Amino acid sequence: MYKIAVMGEYDSIYGFATLGLDTFPVSGREEARSTLRRLAEGNYGIIYMTEALAAELPEDLERYGGQLVPAIIRIPGVHGNTGAGIQGVKDSVEKAVGSDILFGGEA
Repeated sequence: MYKIAVMGEYDSIYGFATLGLDTFPVSGREEARSTLRRLAEGNYGIIYMTEALAAELPEDLERYGGQLVPAIIRIPGVHGNTGAGIQGVKDSVEKAVGSDILFGGEA
């Protein structure tokens, strides 16, 4: 059975531990890259990542984006919402169903 992880700045993710999710506070790009690699190669099916952290790792997210597992989902952090998380979900749905779910247009 796959596990669920949450990565990001400590202040943004510590509450997820109360839900039983594994939290991985990271500071710095290199620590984030190595943590993401370890989680992706481990037994994690879903990795939630703060939008700010995801913005620092575009190449890594691109590498895992084509894989079914793990699903990497961007979430807002305590410093606000950039809209990247919602856009990522929208793009995934468009790819899966071949249509823009908000406007009904073809992809």
